[in-house]
Amino acid sequence: MDKKYEKLIKQYEQHCTRIEQATFINIHENPADKNRRIKELEKEYVDWFEWYFPMYAKSKCAKFHRKLAKLIIENDIISLLAEIYRSGAKSVHIDMGIPLFLYVTKRLKFMLLIGKTDQKSKKLIADIQAQLQYNQRFINDYGRKFKYGDWSSGDFTTSDGVKFMCLSIGQDPRGLRVGAERPDYIAVDDVDSKKRCKNDKLSREAYEWVWEDLQGCFDEGAKRRRFIVANNNFHPNTIINQAKKEFKNIIAKAKEAGRPIRHFIVSVKAVKDLISFEPSWPEKTSAEYWRQKFDETPERSFKREYMHEHVQDGEIFKNEHLRYKPRLKLREYDGLVFYGDLSYKDNGDFKSLVLVGKKGREYHRLLVFCRRTSRTNAAKWLYDMYEKHNLENYNIRYYIEGLFAMDEFVNDFDTEGDLRGYHIPVVADKKSKTDKFDRIESMQGIFERGNMYTSTEIQEDPDSKTLDDQLLAFEKGSTANDDGPDSLQSAIAKLNAVTYVDGFETRTTSRRDIINRSKNRY
Repeated sequence: MDKKYEKLIKQYEQHCTRIEQATFINIHENPADKNRRIKELEKEYVDWFEWYFPMYAKSKCAKFHRKLAKLIIENDIISLLAEIYRSGAKSVHIDMGIPLFLYVTKRLKFMLLIGKTDQKSKKLIADIQAQLQYNQRFINDYGRKFKYGDWSSGDFTTSDGVKFMCLSIGQDPRGLRVGAERPDYIAVDDVDSKKRCKNDKLSREAYEWVWEDLQGCFDEGAKRRRFIVANNNFHPNTIINQAKKEFKNIIAKAKEAGRPIRHFIVSVKAVKDLISFEPSWPEKTSAEYWRQKFDETPERSFKREYMHEHVQDGEIFKNEHLRYKPRLKLREYDGLVFYGDLSYKDNGDFKSLVLVGKKGREYHRLLVFCRRTSRTNAAKWLYDMYEKHNLENYNIRYYIEGLFAMDEFVNDFDTEGDLRGYHIPVVADKKSKTDKFDRIESMQGIFERGNMYTSTEIQEDPDSKTLDDQLLAFEKGSTANDDGPDSLQSAIAKLNAVTYVDGFETRTTSRRDIINRSKNRY
């Protein structure tokens, strides 16, 4: 036997034991009470799920689980995208809980489950078989339903003729039927890979397979057709992201034509926003849990896996272009500029301040502040750095970007200066600028030629790493934050102006010399 499947079977057997132990029953319950309990549980899916599957219901279900189940159960014909963050328990409901609920309430005849690989798809469907064979609560209430087949071969059948089958993405599903029955519940779960998403052609083919080959398995005109795609939306080329665009068009057309809506998008992020960190599943995790998770995870990774934001690595600025070296003494630089991009929202957006030094062709990133916080905190940080590094001893120019509300911005720094008894000469950069994308992209050559360095003193600094993340995520049309790269580019532009003027000696030529050099002045 293949070692992978040997390991999988061992895990399955252990899982079955855990199910059997977790689903104890009340042997003294009389038949009348039992029937009443079953009918009451079947009125609400979430209650039903939490009773029969205690090994999964360690935390109460979230509102979005209830909404998801309600849509799928109450609509016999439905196409649904479950765009739910990683660890949001989408698989356990879509691949097991909801199908089994539909099964026991006589609304499912043939389930087809699609996984990323053959092994993963079989592992997903194995859980249904395990519940049918070992869940004591389920068996006590609904009887022994498993009949023949096995998850390890990819399909099995119940005693009342209901079929459960799995395939991996890309397998030919055409002509799939058992007798007269075609699938009436199809779930596509977590089938995307980062490798495929980086290939536009393969991603498009996978999407077309789902949209054309797979949906073609349904019996046209059947009374029940439930089609669900579940995944977190971590890349523009994911199947769920491509389908989302199509679903929006279909929904708009249905509304315009006055037809009932049969396509739905359930989109759930781990937290409402990255300021309050209010969780979407508060019954399981707290805001503090997610705040710590965010702090301990690269920002671009967190946004991809938990927030459905397409933050990609190195479209313009690449990892190999992030170079580090010890900084020079501040007095050795040809020019020094502190530049800040502080945004107009007090706490809602990133505040970025960066000190850049230029020496010859090289630019050195020396100090970085890049966080979601208030302008007041940004001002405090600048004054702290000013004192820590004795910046009053060096010729440094301090700028803040923007044309509007500058008095208010500079005020934050002056207020901090009032408290400390001195003032840093921060001025507003009122010069109009070209398109932000073009400006930031213009730094690409500096990075590629190896002329941009970050001081090794701040290599592991969280703010500097955040700026790196923003650089790597930067691309045309991206919704990722770019305040850090914007302030870095502005600092470089100011440095170039300063060092260009200061880098040349003033030369004069007398009028007599000009006359003497001219062969013919007329």
